[in-house]
Amino acid sequence: MKYIMTEHGFETNLEFGKLTISSNESYGFRPYQLLVSSLVSCSGGVLRKVCEKMRMPIEEMEIEVKEVVRNEEIANRLEKVHIHFKLKGSNLEEVKLQKAMNLTTKNCSMVRSVDQSIDVHETFEII
Repeated sequence: MKYIMTEHGFETNLEFGKLTISSNESYGFRPYQLLVSSLVSCSGGVLRKVCEKMRMPIEEMEIEVKEVVRNEEIANRLEKVHIHFKLKGSNLEEVKLQKAMNLTTKNCSMVRSVDQSIDVHETFEII
């Protein structure tokens, strides 16, 4: 990948399209937003696969970022992300879903990449 500096940030062309990154939301995605989005989408994809293997297919999934904690004193460092899954399916069981959540945390490459530097807290509810 190649990133080109622009007046307000950076751009790259990916297979899906152009990605514009800027510290100003008016001009593109902020870097921390992309990091949070990577955590959310990776966890969601892994959770879906784990639930399918556990014979608990998810019919609907909504993911809400309930909390993002940044430390202004240390370069506005991202310290905590609380990801909350709202799940709907016909065979969803709370105990099995908790096991699925644990497996998701263990197997999500993005969450594992920030392990010991960002507290990623994942919760769920059945809707």
